[in-house]
Formats: sequence, C-alpha cells, structure tokens
Amino acid sequence: MSLRINDIAPDFSAQTTQGPISFHQWIGDSWAILFSHPKDFTPVCTTELGYMARIEPEFTRRNTKLIGLSVDPVDDHQRWAQDIEETQGHLPKYPMIGDPTLEVAKLYNMLPADEPGSSQGRTAANNATVRSVFVIGPDKRIKLMLTYPMTTGRNFDEILRVVDSMQLTAAHKVATPVNWKPGEDVIIAGSVSDEDAKKLFPGGWKAPKPYLRIVKDPKR
Repeated sequence: MSLRINDIAPDFSAQTTQGPISFHQWIGDSWAILFSHPKDFTPVCTTELGYMARIEPEFTRRNTKLIGLSVDPVDDHQRWAQDIEETQGHLPKYPMIGDPTLEVAKLYNMLPADEPGSSQGRTAANNATVRSVFVIGPDKRIKLMLTYPMTTGRNFDEILRVVDSMQLTAAHKVATPVNWKPGEDVIIAGSVSDEDAKKLFPGGWKAPKPYLRIVKDPKR
C-alpha cells in the first residue's frame, strides 16, 4: 500500500554508518528527514550528500535529524564519505543506512517501476533507489514526501524552508502562502473563525477576500 501524508512512518531496524538503529527510537522527540540516493560513488549523489553535510547545523537548530539511505552496504558509505569531504568540503556526520536487501527501500516505495517488457525482474538500472525525501514529525507521522528522478539533484534549501513552514504551522493556527520564507506574512488557517481569530491575532489582519486573511509571521 502506498504511503500517504499523516500515515505513521514505517518503523524498521537497519545498519548505518553509526551502528544499528531502530528508526522510531532513533527519531525520539525530534523531527527527522529520511532521504535516499541512487548509488554511492556517483556524481550527483556526491554533491547532494556534501550539501546536506554543509547545512546539517541548520536542521539541528530546528530539532531535525538527518539520515540517508541507498542500496549500498555500510562499508561503501564509509569509504565514499571521504570522497564527499574531499570534493565537497564537508564530511557527512549524519548516519547513512545500508540497504542492500532493499528492505527499507520497498517499505518506503523508493524503487522505480520495473522496466517495461522485462521478465527477469529488476535490472541494474532500476535496482537503485530514486531520490526520495520523507519529513517525519516527533509523532512519527509523515509530514511531507518528495520524489525526484535519478538524474535531477534536489534543492535541499527547499526542504529546510518546508521544515520551517511545518514547524510554524504546527505551533500556530496559520498556513504559509506561495514561496513563503521565514519572517514573511502568513495566512490565518481556514479552520479558524473570525471570532477566534480576533483572540489569536488581536492586532488584526488584512483580508482582500473573506477567506484570505493575512497576518504577520507569529514568530516575527
């Protein structure tokens, strides 16, 4: 069955570059980002994991843990990490899951479809994980899912922006508009009546339409 937003993220045990983990226990009371890459020792993946290593402190400030995954064994991850540091200037300090049996990849639907007309099952071309991202809350529920093709590197600044939005909207009864960035105006959630909004936002709001109530970022 396909995973959906608000589903409990499937729990699993796995070997990582930082030893064995039980996923839910590892998350603890934090937010978490589980992201897969197709293959170690490949160019796009090298840039992605290097960038995540660079901005990990930003996620840490947001109480958000990072964990990577591919179908490669842990030993390969550890050797490849040296290449990442050498070429990208940052050594991944977050754990990377080794998933050579595809157990976690299948659990999270991270594999591409089988090639049309193939009767032999998966081939080398589709036996690697696509570029999936799962943001998981402290309640262990999936908050966001993104999937990119193998040839397209992700914009992890966008993942950071989304975490900011989700943490803000989880704490306050607001939603964030298109292209929102922290500090910019937000929208009062549609579930909040005008009567309740007056209590929550005593400074008032702009309303070009009754359903579009714009207020300042509560954290600003």
